[in-house]
Amino acid sequence: AIFLLLFRLGNSGSKPLDELARNSLSPEIALANKKPTIFEFYADWCEVCQKMAPSMASVEKLNANKLDIVLLNVDNEEWQDLLSTYRVHGIPQMNFFDSLGELRGTSIGFRSFEEIMEISDALIKNKDISNLQGVHKISETSNQLSFINDQSSNKIINPRSHS
Repeated sequence: AIFLLLFRLGNSGSKPLDELARNSLSPEIALANKKPTIFEFYADWCEVCQKMAPSMASVEKLNANKLDIVLLNVDNEEWQDLLSTYRVHGIPQMNFFDSLGELRGTSIGFRSFEEIMEISDALIKNKDISNLQGVHKISETSNQLSFINDQSSNKIINPRSHS
């Protein structure tokens, strides 16, 4: 059933990335509505973002009314303050928030449907996500990223480049 949903989303008239972006809540509303939330920082020209879009659309549909997914285009001036706030240094970057709007982790780069579902399920069940592959832990004391689980280098790059 999941693969059929992915197939249908991939063959619909509208591109999943465009559809997700158009249907996204504002970040403020998503963080205040008592549901876990995923912010995805993306760009229209980002091939990895486009590749992940059908999975993100499927996760959103499968978790309707339990989880919000908010797409934030790094090329849109409206979101520049959030790029700084959440230290977006590569795309796609996903930030994971609990139902109270607290940042619990982040991930940079491609994530499979299964990985996104695993993270989403943990957020919905209010479980720790810091031990999941590719998730960077947030320090409880400083709300800063801790790259304990980071498999990549820590070099600073422009958010409009790929990680």
